[in-house]
Formats: sequence, C-alpha cells, structure tokens
Amino acid sequence: MAHAVLLVDDERFARTVYSDYLRAAGYDVEVAADAEAALGILTQRRFDVLLTDVILPGSSGLDLLSAAKQLDPNLEVVVITALDKVDPAVRAMKSGASDYLVKPVTPEALQHAVQRSVSTRALLAENMALRAHLKLFETCQRLAATLDRDRLVPMALAAVGGECCGAASLLAELSTDGTWVLSGAHGLEYQQAATVLAAARDALPGLGERGVATLALPAAAWPDGASHALCLPVAEEGALLGAAVVLIKEPPGPDRLQSATFVCRHLGLALRNLGRLKQVEHLAYLDDLTHLYNTRYLDVVLERELGGGRPFTLLFMDLDHFKAVNDQHGHLSGSRLLVEVARVLRSCVRDEDVLVRYGGDEYVMLLVGIDSGGGLKVAERIRRAMEDHRFLSREASPVRITASIGLAAFPEHAGTKAEIIDLADRAMYRGKRTTRNVVYMASKDLPPARER
Repeated sequence: MAHAVLLVDDERFARTVYSDYLRAAGYDVEVAADAEAALGILTQRRFDVLLTDVILPGSSGLDLLSAAKQLDPNLEVVVITALDKVDPAVRAMKSGASDYLVKPVTPEALQHAVQRSVSTRALLAENMALRAHLKLFETCQRLAATLDRDRLVPMALAAVGGECCGAASLLAELSTDGTWVLSGAHGLEYQQAATVLAAARDALPGLGERGVATLALPAAAWPDGASHALCLPVAEEGALLGAAVVLIKEPPGPDRLQSATFVCRHLGLALRNLGRLKQVEHLAYLDDLTHLYNTRYLDVVLERELGGGRPFTLLFMDLDHFKAVNDQHGHLSGSRLLVEVARVLRSCVRDEDVLVRYGGDEYVMLLVGIDSGGGLKVAERIRRAMEDHRFLSREASPVRITASIGLAAFPEHAGTKAEIIDLADRAMYRGKRTTRNVVYMASKDLPPARER
C-alpha cells in the first residue's frame, strides 16, 4: 500500500512538479493550494506526510502545521521554503516539523526527505506498539502473580475492558457444580451485572470451544454508553474456568480483541493459581489423622466470627478414660478410635459448623449462629451419640467411650478468643473432675483447668 502524502503549495508549477516526482517514486499524493483546502482534506483522510510551503495565502505554513498536528499528532511534516525564508522553517522545526527543504528542490532531495519522514513515522508507530505490548505484558504479569482475589478480579476486568475500549465488564466463574456465578464487575452496579449475567447465561455453555462470542442482550440489560456485548472465555490448560463479558460501544479491532484474549488467558492462569493456593492452604489447616480442622484454622475462624459480631457457641470436648483404650488395645487402635470419633461428631452438627481436633483426644466444635441454649442441645446430642456408639466394632473387643463437654457462648460468656476458649475448657474440666460423660456450661467462678 502506497504511503499517502499531502502536498500544499500556492504555486501551480511547484504542485505539479513535486507531485509528479513523488508519484513517480510510488507515493499516493494529494495536492492543495492553501491551508484551508489542506485542512479540509486532512479531516477527510489520514496521511503519512504533510509537505507544505512556509508561505501560504491567507494562513502561514506554521498555522497549518499546528492545526494538522492537532488532528494527527503523529503526522510527519516537511516544510519548503525559499532561500531567504529559512528562519520560518527553523521555527517550524521547533514547532514539530521533521525536516525542511530550500527551493529549488531537486527530485532526489524531495524523495529523500519524504522517505525519511515515512521511516520516522513507521519507527514511531512501531515504538508505540512495542510500548503498548510491554504495558500489556506487565499487566498480565501482575495478574498472574496476584494471589489476592479481591485485587485480581477488578484489575483483570479493568484491563480486559480497557483493551476492548469497553464501557463496563463483569466476570462469571464456572463453579464445580456447573453453574455460573458472578464474581466481580467493573463499571457496573451489582444488580446491573447480575442482570447482564442472567441475559448471557444461554451463550455461556460451550464457550471454550467457540472462543469469543457476541451476545444479544435485552434492552434492560444495557448500561449507558454500550450497544455491543462480547463474551471472552477465561481458561487455563484447556479447562474453562469462567467468562469475561465486556459491554462496548463499538466492536474492537482484531488487535484489540487479541490483546483482550491475551489478558483473559493470564486471568485464567491467575484463577488456577488461586485455586491451587486454596488447596494448599486447606491442607495446612487440616489435622493429618482425623482430617478435621486443626488449631491454626480455629484461630482463623474465631477471629472471623468475633469480627462478624453474630452469636456462636464453642464446645470443648475431651474423651473420658482414653488412656485406657491405648493401654488395652494399643496406640494404633487408639488412633482409629480418634478417627471414628470425628465421624460421629460430623453426624451431630451442620455443614457450616466447624470441627477441630484440638490435640490428643480433645475436640472443639464452633457452632455458627447458635446461642448457649441451642449450643446446650447440640452438646447433649453429641454426648448421647458418643455414649451410644460402639467404637472399633470390627475389632475383637468393641469399645464404649464417653466424653465430657464444656460450653461457652459469644457474646454471653466471653468477648475475646482467649477468654472463650479458656471458659469452655474450664467447663469441660468441671465435668472431668465430677461424673464425666456430662455437659457443663461456662461460668466465671469455675476454677482454672488443671493437668489431667
């Protein structure tokens, strides 16, 4: 494709000669006799080079240079001047012109100046593209390295929307049960984003195979300033993890769309990394023997529940005479019994409640959203289940074992993590010192726990 040159000169002879030179060299040349006509042409199409005389009727070449640069800051400008008019050409160079020629201009000098300007424009365009690619690469690096979901999703949606010149965007993630869940939005209120997702659900299945999809949304789903919707797959290692829906004014060009897809691939990598991190963190919070949570997780969940302010009950349980099981049946059977106790406890509480192996034969249960009255009923249910269960039933000598349980509730009995654990522990020890196989509620006058 020939490079476009706009030649502006008030002399007909100069316009004819210079344009013939350039057309012979393979350039696409348009001509204008004054600045006004030149500006009219510049508003209609883009040029690589503006070649203009310094002195023009009605308006100078400097004024034309300034107006042309406002229309296209990357336009290369070469000014032509008479031998006694060099000073204006120097001022033009200071104002953004890339070169100047002194009349009479030879064909070689003219072609050389225009070719140099075209090469400079191409280098600047390449430099701008490299900068854009570098910026995109840095953004994607930050996405892939981000392990904080609250930072990752807004950052990624802003990047995807920016590449598509989008008015708004949202991220829908594919959950393990196959449903699509809204996990974030950029430039949209939550209800707006939910409306868009509901309208887009039919287009989401099979997105990984189809690639980028164009969505048809009902009128109520469009936010201000948007009339097109694109759905980009968010995948990693061939697995579809989610979809980024971008609401835009105009369909993006191929380069923009390719960049947005590139961002989505890195978002998929980041989401996969978050999933792996969650798995590792989950393992770090599990007890190796019973696969209940451990004390590290108890600290986390207590901080969360205390910060949330809603009531909860903490049960502290210790097995009665567990040492006798180890002595009579061996430590391997004792370990199997501890695992079986965990199964009994799971059968007595809800999925949202937290079960913790506190250490040895001690267990803690955090009953979410339950006050002391409800907690007392759960504790008694656990006590009876332990009492009625025959442990190690597959072995030659099945075992019956009971438990002593202490109960403390927030905010009724305590307001801090250390205090609520201590009070539940004291209540449990009261049962150990009396009848065992009993439930006691916390009280401020209970003595401190002692060694077993």
